[in-house]
Amino acid sequence: MPNNLTIVEAINQAMMQEMEKDKMVLLLGEDVGVDGGVFRASQGLLQKFGPERVIDTPLAESGIVGVSIGLALNGFKPIAEIQFSGFIYPALDQLISHAGRYRNRTRGQRTVPMVVRAPCSGGIKAPEHHSESVEAFFAHTPGLKTVMPSNPVDAKGLLISAIRDPDPVVFLEPTKLYRSIRQEVPKEEYVVPLEKASVMQEGQDVTVIAWGTMVKAALETAQALSEKYSVEVIDLRTIYPMDIDTIVGSVQKTGRCVIVHEAPRTCGFGAEISSLLNEHDLLSLKAPVERVTGFDTVMPLAKSEQYYIPSIQRVSAAVKKAMEF
Repeated sequence: MPNNLTIVEAINQAMMQEMEKDKMVLLLGEDVGVDGGVFRASQGLLQKFGPERVIDTPLAESGIVGVSIGLALNGFKPIAEIQFSGFIYPALDQLISHAGRYRNRTRGQRTVPMVVRAPCSGGIKAPEHHSESVEAFFAHTPGLKTVMPSNPVDAKGLLISAIRDPDPVVFLEPTKLYRSIRQEVPKEEYVVPLEKASVMQEGQDVTVIAWGTMVKAALETAQALSEKYSVEVIDLRTIYPMDIDTIVGSVQKTGRCVIVHEAPRTCGFGAEISSLLNEHDLLSLKAPVERVTGFDTVMPLAKSEQYYIPSIQRVSAAVKKAMEF
């Protein structure tokens, strides 16, 4: 029977159900136990599963991820929470040098079944390190899977898939969406495949590709332009490994593409998608691929945040440019 949940509630339910199902699943991170996490994503888990499975750690991101790697190599399925994605940098050595390499290093004899959860992106008027969009770091790292949901139904199903996956998954959770969307989410456990994009809206004229918070901007743009253009909106969901077939097929149909992401433009993941479209869809393209992104600066302070994050106006202008080429 469905229940009306926010993204943060859907994430909580996913962890609750997986911990009930498998005693080897545990949660560790800063303030995840007594306080229930900085956004209350783990509220109630300590009371249900106890301090041996819901573990409050010191303020040491490298230690949280390093311990999780050791647990994963010894049969556990740890969920490591980093309070904000901008705090994850001390753990990059553990993720890049160790978590992502164990399958290759042991020639497939050992895997690291762990999830690293981190709130990400801007829009809540927080300081810079609380508003980072770091997906490109992890998409570039061999051995890591990188996921960013945009709605409660996907958040629950993708997190369950991530927990059950035999390899490490970086699970990025857009803070602006935590409580701004509600959906009817099935109460029972279910999975959303990690390697499959979602066609949120079908269209014929132009494809808009987005993920995380930017999916909402893409859908609102499609609605705003609906009388003039038929816009197809794709939610990437899993950044890496990416669903190339869905993207290529869509752009072959529409002939035009706009890519929207909040991260800085240079070496943002949109550049990779654009490159793939040039390789696979060059003869189908009727216009250059457009990118609407953040800027090559750190996230500005609160009162300038709206100028940094791609807006409906900026996305609409890119769609019009592609259509009028």
